[in-house]
Amino acid sequence: MPPHPESWLRVTPQGLYCEPGGFFIDPVRPVGRAVITHGHADHARPGHDAVLATPETLAIMRARMGEGAAGAAQQPIRPGEVLEQGGVAIRLAPAGHVLGSAQVVLDWQGSRAVISGDYKRQRDPTCAPFEPVPCDVFVTEATFALPVFRHPPPEAEVAKLLKSLALFPERTHVVGCYALGKCQRLIRLLREAGWDAQIHLHGALASLCRLYEELGVALGPLAPATVANKAALKGAIVLAPPSAVQDRWARRLAEPVVAVASGWMRVRQRAKMRGVELPLVISDHADWDELNRTIDEVGAPEVWVTHGRDDALVHALALRGIRGRALHLVGLGEEDEGPAPEVAEPASAAEGGVQA
Repeated sequence: MPPHPESWLRVTPQGLYCEPGGFFIDPVRPVGRAVITHGHADHARPGHDAVLATPETLAIMRARMGEGAAGAAQQPIRPGEVLEQGGVAIRLAPAGHVLGSAQVVLDWQGSRAVISGDYKRQRDPTCAPFEPVPCDVFVTEATFALPVFRHPPPEAEVAKLLKSLALFPERTHVVGCYALGKCQRLIRLLREAGWDAQIHLHGALASLCRLYEELGVALGPLAPATVANKAALKGAIVLAPPSAVQDRWARRLAEPVVAVASGWMRVRQRAKMRGVELPLVISDHADWDELNRTIDEVGAPEVWVTHGRDDALVHALALRGIRGRALHLVGLGEEDEGPAPEVAEPASAAEGGVQA
């Protein structure tokens, strides 16, 4: 009988450890061997001796950390390629989260575990779509693992932004979005919706946009957002980190319409507390229905939950006869969409457009 993944994958203070292979997946402290699912800072940490990841993730790590901190030895592996370490076959499969994001598929002595990292199921023109891989144990995130979270089509949220631009052509629309993944996805969605004009960037977003273009993701005309030239930004779209849209930087723009693109904009109180006039429910994580659909598709009799709303998901799994286990891994979910807030009643579509 094949060994249960519980006998060869274990939780340690550094993170999830594959014992026969001698490597960690997304470790939170420097280790000898690390397999990295994607470039967000809560998954890709500096200081490892050897790093295995997709070429895009390695490029993102170098851009964010510097060549020396992104791994003393860096091993690129493309989705579908197989590498063996200590008798463990390692393969990466697309996760659909951000450019280069991957699930880690591990096979050992007839037993398979899939560590999915962060993932989403909605279409994203900047990265390869999620690929379900049948397995014995599926390791999943649970960022939006509550039934209240059902993400609307991102195209509908971008249409809300363009409608507001048409209604208020004299105002600058400043959109808070994370530098890696969300920013570039939003740009591509705007281009697909017909917005051909320059999109202005806060300086903190520029370098990763350049890297995306170097890696083959066309973003169209971009320009720096200089608040000193606020007259030129009337009627423009400005993208900035979420923290910047709430400080004096954004308030110096021309009558700014403050928007934030995040799955948490589904929560009315979250948007109100942050002074968001135009909430855009655009997430790079799977929602409740997508989490459950993914678990059905991989067909794993056992599901381990790394971070997020693990209690709700484990309970729902038990009702379906699937064994759920919360791993309580420390340090995940701290960048990207950010940690989970207290979830209040969501806004309805009729109340300012935050859709269910």
